[in-house]
Amino acid sequence: MGSKQITVIGLGSGDAEQLTLGIWRRLQAARHLFLRTDKHPVVDWLNEQGISYTSFDNVYERHSTFEAVYEAIADELVRQAAELDGELLYAVPGHPMVAERTVQLLKEMCPQEGIGLTILGGESFLEQAFLRFGFDPVEGFQLLDGSMLDRQSLNPRLHTVITQVYDTFTASDVKLTLMDLYPDDFEVVVGHQLGVTGEERIERVPLYEVDRIQGYGNLSLVWVPKTDREDVTNRTFARLHEIVQILRSPEGCPWDREQTHASLRKNLIEEAYEVIETIEEDDPDHMREELGDLLLQVMLHAQIEDDEGGFNVFDVIAELNEKLLRRHPHVFGEKSAENADEALENWQEIKQEEKRKKGIDLEEQSVLDGIPRELPGLMRAWKLQKKAASVGFDWNKADEVWATVEQELAELKEAMAAGDAENQKEELGDVLFSMVNLARFLKADPEEALSLTNRKFLQRFQYIERQLRLKGKQIAQTDLLEMESLWQEAKKVLKNDIS
Repeated sequence: MGSKQITVIGLGSGDAEQLTLGIWRRLQAARHLFLRTDKHPVVDWLNEQGISYTSFDNVYERHSTFEAVYEAIADELVRQAAELDGELLYAVPGHPMVAERTVQLLKEMCPQEGIGLTILGGESFLEQAFLRFGFDPVEGFQLLDGSMLDRQSLNPRLHTVITQVYDTFTASDVKLTLMDLYPDDFEVVVGHQLGVTGEERIERVPLYEVDRIQGYGNLSLVWVPKTDREDVTNRTFARLHEIVQILRSPEGCPWDREQTHASLRKNLIEEAYEVIETIEEDDPDHMREELGDLLLQVMLHAQIEDDEGGFNVFDVIAELNEKLLRRHPHVFGEKSAENADEALENWQEIKQEEKRKKGIDLEEQSVLDGIPRELPGLMRAWKLQKKAASVGFDWNKADEVWATVEQELAELKEAMAAGDAENQKEELGDVLFSMVNLARFLKADPEEALSLTNRKFLQRFQYIERQLRLKGKQIAQTDLLEMESLWQEAKKVLKNDIS
């Protein structure tokens, strides 16, 4: 070997009994031995054998993050290797290529510094986990870092081993992340010092007790067994996709199989409005249910295309993710946006560039292009007027708009006097359109305003019905005079209840 050489070996996850013969010989012959940490069962054996070494444990005390610690260790190893004569032997817990960040850094740095790097094996903690926990990884297995655990990484249909659970604080973070998917009482297994004679401890506990266990350290693991429990899998997108596939399959639901994009069109609109209703009601529980119904419509449309060989729901997700990344350069790119207006300006610029790339001649486009035809009338009128106003086609003040409203009302009255049904409808549309214009000047969304009035009407009418029932009467058994009296009463009683 050359004079500049680092060889990395693994000390295994347990005591000296687990060392391979080759690693044992390397340790005995080492002239320059460095340990990432001396907090390992094999170190007592090294001391007994009189093998000298240098530990990097003091580096941990000088830095506030593990990444900074690992970078400092890798820097020092490279510096030492450049100065020392002969091979530098670097020993790490477990296997060098399993959850060992310093080795990954050395793989990047050594070629740049002209230092040879050899990586030898060692028993990893995974062998002990498979043995002690008693599961076969071929059933499906994932290894996750407890210090960086997130909800997106979890898959309940795989055995999950979580390493780097150094202390109670990390265990608490792991518990909270797992609770996003698993029930509080889901049984997990915590293992300390697996394979270390006299030190090994394995505890099966409900998830909520994970951070109440004592003894967390460098050799602690959490195992989450794979499961098909419905209360777990039903919280995953994969299960939703699977259910929709089954519903549309030959063995699925006859109604779902018959649906097309066209047949589901009204359902999509209705579900969207039911979500809006829950927003107006400020009812989170109902909103959760209605958002699910709306999501089902998206899943069904995507599944119809998947069945026909068009696209699938993952294509939908990919296109959405790409669009969000592309249209938010002030978040994911180099641009900046100090406020919502600047963010919207970035969005519009990128939309225009996307159209140019699609071969759309922006000079030939109408200012009013891009507003969906199927929007509700008030909403579409609002958007048409807003776009026209953006290029200066607008009134200067609300008084001018009010004058137009009065003019349109007069024309409607004339059409009614003439008895021309078609003209009446047209003039009524003009009145509504002008009222939307007035709403815009008042900075009041006409859909919201009308929704408020609808809700007010509903509550007052239902008040009339309740009062009649208290009198032992049905709505059909009263007259307009009594209903009007109760209506006026409702206006007073419900005045502060309608928002």
